[in-house]
Amino acid sequence: MDIQDYNGKAWDQLVARKDKWTVAVDADAIARARQGDLHIQLTSVKTAPREWFPDDLHGLKILCLASGGGQQGPLLAAVGADVTVLDYSEAQLAQDRLVAERENLDIATVRGDMRDLSCFADESFDLVVNPCSNVFVQDVLPVWREASRVLKPGGILLAGFLNPLIFLFDLADYENGKLTVRHKIPYADINDLPEAELKALLLDDNKPVCFGHTLYDQLQGQCEAGLAITGFYEDSMGEEDPLTGIIDVLITTRAVKLPG
Repeated sequence: MDIQDYNGKAWDQLVARKDKWTVAVDADAIARARQGDLHIQLTSVKTAPREWFPDDLHGLKILCLASGGGQQGPLLAAVGADVTVLDYSEAQLAQDRLVAERENLDIATVRGDMRDLSCFADESFDLVVNPCSNVFVQDVLPVWREASRVLKPGGILLAGFLNPLIFLFDLADYENGKLTVRHKIPYADINDLPEAELKALLLDDNKPVCFGHTLYDQLQGQCEAGLAITGFYEDSMGEEDPLTGIIDVLITTRAVKLPG
């Protein structure tokens, strides 16, 4: 199967089902952003610290990487940034265009793979914003390399991702609040689920295929791509998640592209 094409269509289905990561920001959030009250979510509950962003975002070139859904991009455009949103789901990109038209914002949308940013020149962006999405690609290292390539020296990458420990557990039990250790890390739905379970996931539930990358690839991968990690925080999946109150399973990093 073409995993990327499948996942793009799965996210189109999630838009139709109004998944929380496909619901565009409302007019009030845009109005607050225009007044300088900026709240960008890269994980589930917490917002990224304002000091992680440049003081003045007006005119900065920002790439919202695998960030369709009308959430981060419109808020950044509302504070005056020059925003491009890249995503593999056409329906997710349509959410950004919807907000742009509704709020009179200028947002460019590009359908593409987060691992291949060849449509953008080297050192094109001041900031790359990558909410929790690299779970949907088989190899995360090209994501870091491409993000680094398109950033200007001194540019900033803000990235949210999953702690892979969440993939240790049996999925059906997990969804029913039971923690049964079943898998190893790195994890891949396509490799680690029996055929019947995989078919149910893809055909019955229309869920995206997921991959649990090692923390080495998530963190050292950024360093090897020429990025210096300067900020870090953890977040929970929310009140209904079985691991909430036990351990935070979402991570966000701030990294700066080193010169040379």
